[in-house]
Amino acid sequence: MKTLLNSNLMNITLQRLAHQLVENHLDFKETALIGIQPRGIFLSDRIAKLVKKISGNGHIDYGLLDITFYRDDVYSNQIQVPSFTDMPFSIEGKKVILVDDVLYTGRTIRSAMDALIDFGRPSKVELLTLIDRRFSRELPVQPDYSGYSVDTILTQKVKVCWEEKDGKDEVILLDKPQVK
Repeated sequence: MKTLLNSNLMNITLQRLAHQLVENHLDFKETALIGIQPRGIFLSDRIAKLVKKISGNGHIDYGLLDITFYRDDVYSNQIQVPSFTDMPFSIEGKKVILVDDVLYTGRTIRSAMDALIDFGRPSKVELLTLIDRRFSRELPVQPDYSGYSVDTILTQKVKVCWEEKDGKDEVILLDKPQVK
């Protein structure tokens, strides 16, 4: 196990990401922030609060997107419990920032874009991730905003711990046990 981001570094990284968003989207009048269920919402909740504070805009369009039935592995043997989608605004013609904790193969983001299109046609879609596992892509997906890039091998797993769910803020790199 290796710690990639401790609580302090995670806070600094979140602040940087929020400042980058405000720099690029200013007042967020034509921009929506959308967290991908289930674990992207912890990051998107934090980013939304920071963006409101930094920009001085008390209201930004912020939603949650469930992609369960858009996944290409939805009918696999693994049980997947659907979350919920909550987007009380239109994304038609807006800039949308999808938020997820870890970018790995790109399949989750592909599923999120498929789901997003069912809600309208945004003018632009950007991607914000806390962790970018750069050399693990199966699809041509790259983040527009990335907190931390890490090179991993297939036998490793990146785990993002959130205070709200796990009792602490931390990103760790785990070695999966080898099956022989």
